[in-house]
Amino acid sequence: MSSFLKPEVICTHESDLDGLVAGVLLRRLARALHGVEVPLQAWNYQGWKNRQMSERSAWVTDFTFETRLDRPEWVVIDHHSTAVQAQKARLIHDSHKSASLLCYELCCQQGLQTPAFDRLVELTNIGDLWLRDRADFELACDYANLVKTYGFWQLHDLLGGELERLLEHPLLEVMAVKRRVEDPLGFEWSRVHVEAVTEEVGVVRTTIGNTNLIVHQLLDRGATPFKVLATLFPKANRTIVVSFRSQHGEALGVAAKLQGGGHPNAAGTTLPKSVQDQESALIYLRQTLAPATLSGGGLNHPFAGLKL
Repeated sequence: MSSFLKPEVICTHESDLDGLVAGVLLRRLARALHGVEVPLQAWNYQGWKNRQMSERSAWVTDFTFETRLDRPEWVVIDHHSTAVQAQKARLIHDSHKSASLLCYELCCQQGLQTPAFDRLVELTNIGDLWLRDRADFELACDYANLVKTYGFWQLHDLLGGELERLLEHPLLEVMAVKRRVEDPLGFEWSRVHVEAVTEEVGVVRTTIGNTNLIVHQLLDRGATPFKVLATLFPKANRTIVVSFRSQHGEALGVAAKLQGGGHPNAAGTTLPKSVQDQESALIYLRQTLAPATLSGGGLNHPFAGLKL
């Protein structure tokens, strides 16, 4: 790994388990290769879009490779679709593997393989790639939901950075109960609380349950006429994160219109800081995604108020 120069920083995605596992693995790889503790930064999509890439050397994972990352002495390990070819950076890319699996393969080359991480990376890969045919899919979703529920840094700090401790952690019992009890209730409520943004995009209101599972059930069952379903997540700093899901690759295009990114069927973005609640978020989405048909600042939009 002679091309893996000591990084000044390691950057990863802060919104899911894949980013957490990948980031921690890269810190361990840097420690093994260079004997140093490299700072780990976790970013949401909007913050990442606005970040200045000023470091001479950096390792980046779980973010789409783009031209501004194509820098000498930079390493990018990712699985999102990209049309950019690496000219200067070292790019490790495979759309059929999660970022955590790609990072773990590098760790294994340096003798850092452990049975605990074998299992944790396997579950993370199943959940992040949404491999529903795998026997452990529901369990993998419980693991993934830990970050959604408790947050990136909160979970990291609870475990002291030792993610092996996540295996069979007591918090998984909470996730399992939530899945069995809350998900069916949440699905039935959300099914009748979908509001149109455009003819192809609908916002799913949520109350309880695993939002990702609920939205995918809505898509699988054809419970709405929309090709793309969006969900809104208020953060502690009062910003609004939007998640987009689809079945035929439409989600990424919608997210890109809002300066977001992700996978063809699973993408997201963070709305401007001026948007601080779900009602204003809905208006903003209509203004941005359907400006030609908008009238009266969004309240008279032809799809406004439509529920299914």
